[in-house]
Amino acid sequence: MTSALPTAIHHDEPAGRPITMFGPDFPFAYDDFLAHPAGLGALPAERHGTEVAVIGGGLSGIVTAYELMKLGLRPVVYEIAEIGGRLRTVNLPGCPDDVVAEMGAMRFPPASTALFHYIDKVGLETTPFPNPLAPGTPSTVVDLKGESHYARTADELPAVFGKVAAAWDSTLAEQAAFTEMQKAIRERDTKTIKRLWNELVPRLDDQTFYGFLCQSPAFASFRDREIFGQVGFGTGGWDTDFPNSILEILRVVYTGADDEHRSIAGGSRQLPLRLWEHAPEDIAFWPAGTSLSSLHGGSPNPGVARLHRTAPNNITVTDTEGRIRTYPAAVFTAQSWMLLSKIECDEALFPIDHWTAIERTHYMESSKVFVPVDRPFWLDKDPVTGRDTMSMTLTDRMPRGTYLLGDDPDAPAVICLSYTWADDSLKWLPLSVSERVEVMLQSLKEIYPGVDVRRHIIGDPVTVSWEAEPHFMGAFKANLPGHYRYQHRLFTHFKQDRLEERHRGLFLAGDDVSWTAGWAEGAVQTALNAVWGVLNHFGGETDPANPGPGDVYDDIAPVELPD
Repeated sequence: MTSALPTAIHHDEPAGRPITMFGPDFPFAYDDFLAHPAGLGALPAERHGTEVAVIGGGLSGIVTAYELMKLGLRPVVYEIAEIGGRLRTVNLPGCPDDVVAEMGAMRFPPASTALFHYIDKVGLETTPFPNPLAPGTPSTVVDLKGESHYARTADELPAVFGKVAAAWDSTLAEQAAFTEMQKAIRERDTKTIKRLWNELVPRLDDQTFYGFLCQSPAFASFRDREIFGQVGFGTGGWDTDFPNSILEILRVVYTGADDEHRSIAGGSRQLPLRLWEHAPEDIAFWPAGTSLSSLHGGSPNPGVARLHRTAPNNITVTDTEGRIRTYPAAVFTAQSWMLLSKIECDEALFPIDHWTAIERTHYMESSKVFVPVDRPFWLDKDPVTGRDTMSMTLTDRMPRGTYLLGDDPDAPAVICLSYTWADDSLKWLPLSVSERVEVMLQSLKEIYPGVDVRRHIIGDPVTVSWEAEPHFMGAFKANLPGHYRYQHRLFTHFKQDRLEERHRGLFLAGDDVSWTAGWAEGAVQTALNAVWGVLNHFGGETDPANPGPGDVYDDIAPVELPD
């Protein structure tokens, strides 16, 4: 069902300021930091042109490299596959360039204000994403236990769904100070955010999402908990998250991360690609017209095979073609599990407790299947019922979520036949793409017996299971109960004054290091943390009028739990 929660303001509405995804663990206003005319800081002149390795060409790596370049450093980007990482857009045969399959990130909340800084910078357009019962979604079908419910608004669903939505509202208000926290985030009231969150973390760190629901009198009914898990709020069912830490879920709902989603017209991969080619005007040291692309001769370096430390406190990188280069600093933005299996690493790279945190990182699985179709036939009206022929679909059947993408009646469109997470994703793993499509079409036939989806398909399907991708091994981090301490170590790694000197100079970034994992905003925020870390490491500093995340760290640092 659609979210019963207050929603963030669209990023293109000038009347108000959206709830921002900067908290609650580390309530730093990254969007203000980016927008300030003083910039992100300045380096000593003798450091200009210094090479810094940036490992990983996903969004976090490209933002890191872009901002380091603006400071006058020479980022050297390593990427084993293609620029974009999990901003992976696939063009479909027989379709125009703007009809694409988003294999990874595909919907972005306006609360991601640092992300939208870059979206706006490179001139990308966004459109409403057709989530269940969202204003821009023509209709939604909720299919549970063999019974389908058609609705254009939440009010058209049976009363039990409203009861479950009210139970979620009540649970948040009574157990998690939801209204007070959202107000504090909207007003950027750091003191209140920290007071509320610092009280919740020790109380809830060992609690699962499901356990949190079970403790609420509003969710005393198993049936209500089951419906909530299958239908959920905002983007749909959340039962695949039931074993995860409730703190992860609260971070999402507090910040409006599951509301008012936008898609990037033409595909999300355009963002890192355009940043790669973008020549900023406010750049130190480098001549006008310099871009990441021009610094790299058009292409990033190949992937990394080995990382080790060499005297005096340098980072030495061996790439997959055997070439060796040494750097005074490096930023690692790839999936952290790569450090355990795909890249040969010295233990000296990190303190042992950081290695433990990397090893304990829990990743969610995720699968998608897309097919191109001749037109958005789902907008045809059933002559008997007057309803849309097909709708955005939430179901307890194998596909779980089916999204209909495209509204031009005379142009090809695309269907995301299935989007699944965790155990639901693992069910697809042994199946080929054609086998997946057959199971999905059979499930949809049960929901829409009069609709022949197959006859509209005009090209081969495309699929991904992120847990089977060799350079990812999962879709995104999701902490289990008791994992707060591990996440604390990884997120705060950019503030290295507490580390021994032998462990400094290599910085972690990426959305799995972020508190808001699974969201592109987390990739951007941790990139900016790492940029501050490199700036500080090289003796640079921010403008007093625009302090960076490390400058204010002691005032807003994530609460530490005792070991």
